[in-house]
Amino acid sequence: MTAPTGLTTGLGFELLKTEGAARRGRLTTAHGSVETPAFMPVGTVGTVKGMLPGSVKETGAQILLGNTYHLMLRPTAERVAQFGGLHRFMNWNGPILTDSGGFQVMSLSELRTLDEDGVTFKSHLDGRRHHLTPERSMRIQHLLDSNVTMCLDECTPFPATHEVAEKSMRLSMRWARRSRDAFVERPGYGLFGIVQGGVYPDLRAESVEALTGIGFDGYAVGGLAVGEGQQTMFDVLDFTTPLMPADRPRYLMGVGRPSDLIGAVRRGIDMFDCVMPTRSGRTGQAFVRRGVLNMRNARHAHDTRPLDEDCRCPACRDYTRGYLHHLFRAGEMLGPMLLTWHNLTYYQDLMAELRRAIEEGCFERRAAELEAGLALGDLPAVSDPLNVPVVPEESSSVPVDL
Repeated sequence: MTAPTGLTTGLGFELLKTEGAARRGRLTTAHGSVETPAFMPVGTVGTVKGMLPGSVKETGAQILLGNTYHLMLRPTAERVAQFGGLHRFMNWNGPILTDSGGFQVMSLSELRTLDEDGVTFKSHLDGRRHHLTPERSMRIQHLLDSNVTMCLDECTPFPATHEVAEKSMRLSMRWARRSRDAFVERPGYGLFGIVQGGVYPDLRAESVEALTGIGFDGYAVGGLAVGEGQQTMFDVLDFTTPLMPADRPRYLMGVGRPSDLIGAVRRGIDMFDCVMPTRSGRTGQAFVRRGVLNMRNARHAHDTRPLDEDCRCPACRDYTRGYLHHLFRAGEMLGPMLLTWHNLTYYQDLMAELRRAIEEGCFERRAAELEAGLALGDLPAVSDPLNVPVVPEESSSVPVDL
């Protein structure tokens, strides 16, 4: 199934190499190119938490995600436009994708009402009422100067009956048509449609057919990573991605863990975003080639080894596990900053490794090796040469900034 003939796209997408369903491509925008498969760090309100834009770029990130819902409330899209758009406002000169705000609005179950026209909701900031329609979402994302705009959709809840998922999906398809009509075409900018339909193959197929009939610059798979579990997510991708146009980028929204990324690339996905590497970094969790580490654990207190000896980030290059453990136990902000930098670097290095494996024709072998590594768990703990018990964490009521 392909997009209608004669569709002009403001984005360039070139499929460079495939191995099975895995794809190596290149997305071209007005603010630069993105090598795919690609992971987008989340900069919800115009910043990747704890990171300078230059630091984000050093991790290898090529494109960031911003959020329509949060930016429309504060500082407002109009204010961002006054500063020349989100790129200038946040000092990021690379591509930006903005989600439509639909997921955040739908999560406000007690603060919003939904109808054919759009969704009315109360701001979580001040309680003021707002009305978001497909046309308004397109206008906001235009003011933000987003390179990749997302259609407004309803994120179907999980679990949902076939009847509920069908009604939700068809509303999203009508909103997709209105989003397409309201979108302003210009070179280097594009609009993605979002495939919905819950866990039901017939609904996912109907959604893909509706979206390709309208014609978009790229296609996202929405409504996943909402509690269905990894295997169910993979099952949905197994019957959905083969139906999606091969000549357009494919984006899996809100995913995920490293094993999710590997499995989804295996199934033909090109683009990802998730708060996991940044949020986990702020809470002391580090993603490494052998799985996930909790840097608050006492086993790290006396460990002079780096977090990951094969990692190029400052946390691994310049500091020990013992020091990172100390920062988190002491509540110092440098700990979350360093671990965020590390996690983003790990994610970008993982995507680069997957791109290289597809190019070299060894994706399945390398993916299996990466998955086996993630299952190993951390290196064996080392003994404490001083045999000193770990001091409990500081109470939040005791000042430590002396």
